[in-house]
Amino acid sequence: MNTLSIVWRRFLPACLLLAAGASPLHAADRALLVGIGNYESLPPEMFLHGPKNDVVAMQALLTKTLDFKPDSIRVLKDAEASRDAILSSIEDWLIKDTKDGDRIYLYFSGHGLQVKDLNKDEEDGMDEALATYNIKAVDTDWTNVILDDDIEPLLEKMKGRAVTLMIDACHSGTISRSLSLDVAAGIEGARFLPRPFAKPVKKALTRGLRIDTGVVDKPAVVKESGVTTWSAAAPYQVAWDDVRLPEDKRHGVFTSAYISGYTPAAADGNTNGLVSNAELFEYVKTQSQDYCKSQKNCENLDPQLETVNAKLGASVAKPEPAADYVAAAPEKKKDEVKYEEKPKYEEVKVDAAASAPVYVDANPVSAVGDIVGKADNGDVTISLDHGPKMKKGDVFKISVTSKHDGNLILLDVNKEGVATQFFPNEFAQKITPLKAGSTLTMPDDYYGFDFEADGSGESIMVAIVVSDAIDLKAVAPYSRGLKVELNARETLSDIVARLQKTWTGDLENRGIKWSMATMKYTIE
Repeated sequence: MNTLSIVWRRFLPACLLLAAGASPLHAADRALLVGIGNYESLPPEMFLHGPKNDVVAMQALLTKTLDFKPDSIRVLKDAEASRDAILSSIEDWLIKDTKDGDRIYLYFSGHGLQVKDLNKDEEDGMDEALATYNIKAVDTDWTNVILDDDIEPLLEKMKGRAVTLMIDACHSGTISRSLSLDVAAGIEGARFLPRPFAKPVKKALTRGLRIDTGVVDKPAVVKESGVTTWSAAAPYQVAWDDVRLPEDKRHGVFTSAYISGYTPAAADGNTNGLVSNAELFEYVKTQSQDYCKSQKNCENLDPQLETVNAKLGASVAKPEPAADYVAAAPEKKKDEVKYEEKPKYEEVKVDAAASAPVYVDANPVSAVGDIVGKADNGDVTISLDHGPKMKKGDVFKISVTSKHDGNLILLDVNKEGVATQFFPNEFAQKITPLKAGSTLTMPDDYYGFDFEADGSGESIMVAIVVSDAIDLKAVAPYSRGLKVELNARETLSDIVARLQKTWTGDLENRGIKWSMATMKYTIE
């Protein structure tokens, strides 16, 4: 009988380059924060109360957490935020006075909408747009808006910078069945504008297959530019002011969750002191969906993140130094204090962005949680018949059980950052989706060999169960199962990025349904 060993080797992730020395000062970092709640030509019932508070909160995040200087931030509110003022500020403030490696932060809080596509570059015939202060209704459409087509060439000019684009607005004015008969007059807290003189319909007019991220609905452009884009809702969903709060204290649901997620206690799922983009995304998504469940007009709410895959496991801010030790209880004597090793982070640059460095957990095993982002809620379980401690040469089996039907991806990541794809693979002759409550055990009699533990130290198993019928061949092909040593960071990032896309198999767009579990084990 053949033997399969877990082979160990040292490597550096191919998608990341180590940055030499300390990070440079960000002397030319620039941020533009736009908040529009009152509009020149809209009726008061369509005004928003949250944007004025959103920009203040974002200013605090940028200066206190992200080390932006106060004079590097420009704020445009209400009447200051005309179409010309916003576009000229992007050009003059964000682009002309920055250079490669500088950070750019562009934030918008207000109404989003759609207008008729005039240059015929949209499959659904509509352009995504932002509502400026001087937006105006003419005939059956809007004027004085900022189109995705306006922003695309501006992003092109930002290449080489570390760009974050954050949109707390709807990027669709199409009326879904959740918006009731009051749609023409607006709904309290809804950050969308219907087409002028719109009439309510029972179903979404299109499924918006090309809209994958915020205002810019061309994800390839985003990735080529190295832009990290956050938006409050999936296509054809509605972003919201938090109407649970008094009017003078309202925020955007998305903005509030995004800011609070920077606190490790809130979003650091694997408790390594680093809040990654993927962890923040999952936290914001959970908070947004919890809000949606409390509101009768909100059916689904799925924030969107579009970025270079390798940034998913990177920290959203420079990690704070860890304490040298942690005492189990205040009354413990000095010699009873439990010392803990400080988490170690690597400062890296991402090839595609060629911009400012980011921070990742230097331990590939700990970094798994940062890349996946999603919490292990017990829906999927992994076990080894030998238990979590093995000795070199032990022959072992792996079992996976899921509470939901779905397709399984099972990876093993060792301390050197090498991943092995245990499933899917070409050796399992009966490759079928997992059935809820049924256990898949590997290897079975069809394999013709055993799994044998090799090497030493800590490793981690990662099981991902995808309930929606999406094609995973590009990120987890059968042909590499059990055969190829994989770059763990790159492989996991590619898989998770695929699972963050919008599911368009139903009339109402939503996030893809998937669950995961991890299990650490050691080989002595």
